[in-house]
Amino acid sequence: MFDHLQPATRILAMQNSDERLAQFNIGHWIGYSRAQQILNQLEASIVTEPGKIRPQNLLIIGPSNNGKTMIAEKFCRAHPSDISTDKEHEDIPVLMIQMPAGATIARIYSALLLALGSPYGMHYNRNDVREMFTLKLMRSVGVKILIIDELHNLLDANVQKQREVLNFIRFLGNELRIPIVGMGIRDAYLAIRSDDQLENRFHPQLLPRWEYGEEFFRLLTSFESVLPLREPSNLAMEPLCELILRRSEGIIGEIASLLNSATQTALQMSVEQISVSILEQTPYQSPSVRRRLIEKELR
Repeated sequence: MFDHLQPATRILAMQNSDERLAQFNIGHWIGYSRAQQILNQLEASIVTEPGKIRPQNLLIIGPSNNGKTMIAEKFCRAHPSDISTDKEHEDIPVLMIQMPAGATIARIYSALLLALGSPYGMHYNRNDVREMFTLKLMRSVGVKILIIDELHNLLDANVQKQREVLNFIRFLGNELRIPIVGMGIRDAYLAIRSDDQLENRFHPQLLPRWEYGEEFFRLLTSFESVLPLREPSNLAMEPLCELILRRSEGIIGEIASLLNSATQTALQMSVEQISVSILEQTPYQSPSVRRRLIEKELR
């Protein structure tokens, strides 16, 4: 029964529509080959790069909502912090922060200390004190890799601040001898490219928009396996696959949102599969449509 679904989803599909509506939401990992390639790169980095004089960094670039943060979070889950009581301190092999808006060195230190679980504020108002304390703490908890999400926020700062932050990122890598992973939209690459030394150390990994083809069909099959609908929808077949690609504009986060809404629409209508009719009745707007509506309202 329900052979098109994963085992856990089959159990959910046995419940009535109201129970499924209350419990269902696409919020877990959907694997695909490009994401796995990047995860493999991250795994290789955490094993081979720490301790090198000039560790190789990674720069994960892709459109907004296209899976960058989910990849990083899956990597973090694979290398969780160890807070065993028989240890003198916590082990944090992977440290992840977000580049602050209007980035400054002080704000980055605050983000690092917060991620490390350390109090920050009046005791660390001077950057030299923050530097000494942060580096000591990162070494003591065994940080092996630093992930900086939303790296493009760096461009919100003026040119002088950008240069200071880029120098600081290079300093962290040199001082701690750990790889740094930057993530962001295309502007993140423009930020790194402005520093020749950093550009040479950051190996770019691209997460482009999805295109029509076998890899996209496999992705839709993976999504369908976690939708608690009792009948196969055959999302990877025409005309559904083309419609999903067009409405989502090739962004994996938008694909998830569209299919999540379409599943809810189907259940509310007591229908057990997604069809063209269900998709057309689903209250979902693509990124470009949302953008046009906002721009119209702001005129």
